[in-house]
Formats: sequence, structure tokens, C-alpha cells
Amino acid sequence: MSSSPTTGYVRDHASHPPLDYPGYRSTTLRHPTRPLVHLPHTFTELTGPLLGDRRLGERDHDLTCQHEGEPQGQRIIVHGQVRDSGGAPVPHTLVEIWQANAGGRYRHANDNWPSPLDPNFTGVGRTVTDAAGRYRFVTIRPGAYPWRNHHNAWRPAHIHFSLFGRAFTQRLVTQMYFPADPLFDQDPMWNSVPVDARERMLARFDAQATEPEWALAYEWDIVLRGREATPFESDT
Repeated sequence: MSSSPTTGYVRDHASHPPLDYPGYRSTTLRHPTRPLVHLPHTFTELTGPLLGDRRLGERDHDLTCQHEGEPQGQRIIVHGQVRDSGGAPVPHTLVEIWQANAGGRYRHANDNWPSPLDPNFTGVGRTVTDAAGRYRFVTIRPGAYPWRNHHNAWRPAHIHFSLFGRAFTQRLVTQMYFPADPLFDQDPMWNSVPVDARERMLARFDAQATEPEWALAYEWDIVLRGREATPFESDT
């Protein structure tokens, strides 16, 4: 681990990817090049905006029923528990996801590779963990997609996760992957994570949570810190 002499911020390099990774080209432009500056939280950051279930829509957790028609692709359930370093559940925390559709395309103006958009799939969801720290989403298994990081570059299927604390200044971002993906070896984002920590980003197929004739299920727990911490792209 290393810390900033200005802020005392500590980044666990045994769990999290480096902010500047040569194989992932865009980190060259995005990583900090100067010492971090300490910005003390004001009363605004400490008191709001507060997050809670009153800010959620009835269908926010189910990405398959947010439109009039059903989306294309394999319906899946993604569920798990958010825990702290001691294994205790983290209740009432906001969990957001975003992902590509079954054809590997995002509903975004800058994503224009020739894979069709799905008019019935936006690819964005949110929920709040319950008293036991558990979350649950219903969605479509995302497809792989090309990107221009290197020759013939394709990203493995994945779902982006964002976790908030009690305010928007407390946020962690990570990605969940699916087991046995053939694209892992050539994916710089996967390879930037220390070898011993990569499996913490892998979801587990969960036959018991599968709903017959409806949806397959995957379980993925998120650990916020400690020796078993989930690798995070950002620590805010």
C-alpha cells in the first residue's frame, strides 16, 4: 500500500488496479499526475444528499420491464451481499449498475459500432441493499463488444457497479465478470488487477437462485475493504 503525503489516502495495490496501467491506454490521460489535494468535507457533503429507498422507482431494479416490450437476450438474476472488512453486512447502501445489451452495445451517443440497439433495453438499474446488505437485479446477460485499445480488442461480458455511502461524495466503482470468459487474457482492465484479486470480480453461477423457465442466476458479493476487498476502479 502507498499513501499520499498530503491527504493520508491509502490505496491497496494488492487488491485494486493501478491508476496508470500501460496496457489500458486511456489511463494515460485519466490518471492523476500531481499530488492529491485535500478537500475537507463541508456541511453540505456531510449532510446530503441522503440516499434511500424513497428515491427509487418501482422498476429500477428490473432492467427487463422498464419498457413496454421485453428486451432481447438471456434473462439473468444478479444478486449478492455488500460486506465490510469484518464480514458484517452493509445495509441501506445505494447500488447502481450499467451495462451493454445482449449484442454488446450501450445506449450511448458515442457507441456506434454496427450492433443493433434494443428499443426495450436501456441498460441502467439501481437498488438499495436491505437490512442484511443484500441486493438483487433482474437484467439481460450483456454481450462482448469491440473497443480500440489494441488490435482486435474485445471486452469480456461485464456489468459495471457503483456503490454509494450516505452521500454522493462516498462512491466506489467496479465491474462484475462472468465465469469462463475466453476474452480475459487479452483484456487490459482485467489484467490490470493483481492476479490474486481477479477472482473477486467473478460472479458465481447460482443454480438455487435460478427461476425455472424464467431466468438464470449469478451471485456476486462485494467487499468494501480489507484483505478480501473487491477490486475498485476508484476510491472516493
